[in-house]
Amino acid sequence: IGIMPYFTTLCVYFLMILNPVMTNTITEDIEVLVFLPQNNSFLFSYARVAPAIRYAQQKMKADGNQYSGFHFNIHFENSDCVNDALFTLLDRSCGQKPDLILGPVCEYEAAAVVRLASHWKIPVISAGALATGFGNKKTEFSHLTRIAPSYVKMAETFTAMFEHFTWKSALLVYEDDKEERNCYFTLEGVYHLMADYTIKTYQFSEEDPLNVDDILQNIYDIEVMIMCMGADKIREIMLAAHRRQLTSGNYMFFNVELFNSSSYGNGSWKRGDKYDNDARQAYASLNTVTLLRTVKPEFENFLIEMTKSIEKAGLNDCKDCGNVNMFVEGFHDAMLLYAIALHEAMKSGYSKKNGTEITSRMWNRTFEGIAGQVSMDVNGDRNGDFSLMAMTNVEAGAYEVVANYFGVNGTFQLLPAFNIDHFTLKGRHKEYPEMPDKACGLGVSALTGVIVGAVLGTVMLIAFYFFRKNYRITIERRTHGEECDSGKHRQLREDSIRSNFSAA
Repeated sequence: IGIMPYFTTLCVYFLMILNPVMTNTITEDIEVLVFLPQNNSFLFSYARVAPAIRYAQQKMKADGNQYSGFHFNIHFENSDCVNDALFTLLDRSCGQKPDLILGPVCEYEAAAVVRLASHWKIPVISAGALATGFGNKKTEFSHLTRIAPSYVKMAETFTAMFEHFTWKSALLVYEDDKEERNCYFTLEGVYHLMADYTIKTYQFSEEDPLNVDDILQNIYDIEVMIMCMGADKIREIMLAAHRRQLTSGNYMFFNVELFNSSSYGNGSWKRGDKYDNDARQAYASLNTVTLLRTVKPEFENFLIEMTKSIEKAGLNDCKDCGNVNMFVEGFHDAMLLYAIALHEAMKSGYSKKNGTEITSRMWNRTFEGIAGQVSMDVNGDRNGDFSLMAMTNVEAGAYEVVANYFGVNGTFQLLPAFNIDHFTLKGRHKEYPEMPDKACGLGVSALTGVIVGAVLGTVMLIAFYFFRKNYRITIERRTHGEECDSGKHRQLREDSIRSNFSAA
């Protein structure tokens, strides 16, 4: 009987020794280099995103799960969306190269970092680098994983709508800031994916005054107008379109809002000025494509913690600082995705330095992120889920989600609030502006033309008869053939944009 306590103690020690093996816990130190700007004007600044990365780190450690043995040594570095990140990576790698790089977000800065990291076979995960060119993972961007939906993924929403509603043509209007160029790259994705449709483009610089007359002059031979620019400029365009009676259902209007960085939907038309009423009516024709928002219990706690961090950083006075945007979510999920892939690779006998193997295990998989399920495609890009918002109550000026697009299977889901009449083009060719009459005689009706032509022909024949009879002149008839081409083919596609819409 006295042996039993010793036997029980021995069993407890034995289970404690075996516990790491039984739970598949692997212990490893991981050097993580994170590139985030200190400037809080960026939606992906250090003050916003760093708390999400630490939240993921602490959560994996506290859960005591199979990833709790990973010790992430996180080094945050400032990136100015120009060259800082590349120089920092070079300096740090003189001693020991990082095991993982998070960021950068900005296209031009990310391009340089990802090229070098891919050459060194270091995994890079970014919630940015969304431009079309980063989809080339065969060579220079081979170790890049994009944890946020790219612009091409967003464009799939438009192709699904065009196919569903049988639209054929679009005008892409965007503001180009020549620095981050978010709108340039956003609509580049649309242009790239919609090559089979008739696409026109209109670009203007943020320094230039907005020429709404010139913009709207391009709309008359297309069906859909897709805009990417500041909220105030969209309002100005919609007011001008409403004054020209272009918002009566003859054309479709869309704006793109991916980052939750400015107001959209309810109240986006409201400025408290004398044009509010007209703007509300104009916005009844404006639809918004945005990221699909999902909510689950864990996300609510994450939101509370991120809000506390924002308040602690003293960012309450800046616009939209309290929003948990896709960058914040993305970098949290990046930590989890890397942990999953690293654990699998190490269980299979690979080391943390085998960046190629770890990167491949992050692709073509689905896992549970902070806001819901995350699906990565075979090319290492996140499949995007997007929502279509429309004004469903014009009197109140209220918006709601009317349809969702699910990128993982390419389905377009219509919700109860969807109204087919709202997305049906009506008599659009009847309200073209009056154009100067450049062709003589086109004001005469076809019947009148036939009658006048017949009378003139008869007179000429009679005159010709008497001419021969009275003067006995032998007439030599010659047949002259002319080929007339009065029709003009107007080619709407602007091929030159292909040389302008290029990746970073």
